[in-house]
Amino acid sequence: MRIQSINPATEEINGEFETLTRAQVKKVATDSRKAFPSWKSLDVSERAALLSKLSGILKQKSKEYGKLITLEMGKPIGQSISEVEKCAWTAEFFSENAEKWLADEPVQTDYKKAIVAHQPLGVILGIMPWNFPFWQAMRFAIPALAAGNTAILRHSNVCPMSALAIEESFRLSGFPDGVFHTIVSEHDAVDMLIRGKGLVDGVSLTGSVAAGKRVGALAGKNIKKLVLELGGSDPFIVLDDADLLVTCKGACDGRMVNSGQSCICSKRFIVVEERAGEFTDGLVEQMRGQRIGDPLDGNTAVGPLASAQQSQSVDRQVKESVVMGAKIMCGGEKKHINGKGFFYEPTVLVDVKPGMPVAKEEVFGPVAPIIIVKNEKEAIKLANSTRFGLGASVWTRDTERGERVARQIESGQVFVNHIVVSDPRIPFGGIKDSGVGRELSRYGILEFTNTKPILVG
Repeated sequence: MRIQSINPATEEINGEFETLTRAQVKKVATDSRKAFPSWKSLDVSERAALLSKLSGILKQKSKEYGKLITLEMGKPIGQSISEVEKCAWTAEFFSENAEKWLADEPVQTDYKKAIVAHQPLGVILGIMPWNFPFWQAMRFAIPALAAGNTAILRHSNVCPMSALAIEESFRLSGFPDGVFHTIVSEHDAVDMLIRGKGLVDGVSLTGSVAAGKRVGALAGKNIKKLVLELGGSDPFIVLDDADLLVTCKGACDGRMVNSGQSCICSKRFIVVEERAGEFTDGLVEQMRGQRIGDPLDGNTAVGPLASAQQSQSVDRQVKESVVMGAKIMCGGEKKHINGKGFFYEPTVLVDVKPGMPVAKEEVFGPVAPIIIVKNEKEAIKLANSTRFGLGASVWTRDTERGERVARQIESGQVFVNHIVVSDPRIPFGGIKDSGVGRELSRYGILEFTNTKPILVG
């Protein structure tokens, strides 16, 4: 089978790629298994030194790799380059901290000696999506490799050029053969790897809830360690004392990251009624100021959505919500540049009710639904009335109040007066249908280790 990489801004074909056969995929897993003993036996400092080299390669090639991201999924070029640079930072951060995080921990007991060791599990399979082609993959791979595991990346078939470039970055950094592999494959190869005896020992998936349920069930049935980062419908809560100048800019920034195609984008704008009018006017002004255009142009703020299917899905969610009573304040239409591309206008909706598609489904595009509530208590209740629980933000001049509200929000992370971001220094992940487990920070590096007490009597 051959797959195509398509430029979503021009609809031109970037290239065609042959998928691996099942036998070839199995050989990759076998090679990873063979590489594991020598890789795990290295001192952590030796693995850290290679991560530091990886950081240097990513910095050196950030513009080249950034352009690949933009060509494959349409991200504005400045954001694409920043994505690669963030991967470089993460590699350096884990290089600096892995040894400390993986060190044996003494435990106070009545034994002669008691420690807790953190040892790698084996071969870890990463199943990653197209929206942050480098970041999602590196967010899984860097901690897993630092811990002494080997890794196989099965990336989205939307971005094969990025997937192969990621493998190149590890090779150029001097990682031993077999330690990191990219496979360009059909979906059934994933099932084979998880089901197969002795092929992989753990699975990390970032993707849809449906994909998470399927892979989770398969991993559970075959007793494989699992981390899932799934969808989100992050609430953006505007309290009555919010600084609206700051808040409206934050709302636009939080919604428009990657043209709205991020799991942790702000997706439900929950506003107390006394500030709703001002907030709506401010957000509409911000959204109308977003420049749509060629994502390779450094002045472009909004690129295309990643595919025609993605554009159609967002358009359906908006139009069905309008039929149900929502009102469009700006945007609301698909758009072409020079007659091509899968663009969608930055959109603000009011008169939105919780049962509408733009409020209850994850909208992966530049659409901001505003839902009005009476007070703080109602805002918290509405924020939690979703099957998702990935991120949230609370906006208020009173930071103590913001923290109090944040503690009541059911999500993996909550920010006060700041949009939700991922950061290698802090754990990242969700609850409810947004996933299980954590990535990044010390918590992320320990996910794919055997936390093993060793006791001496």
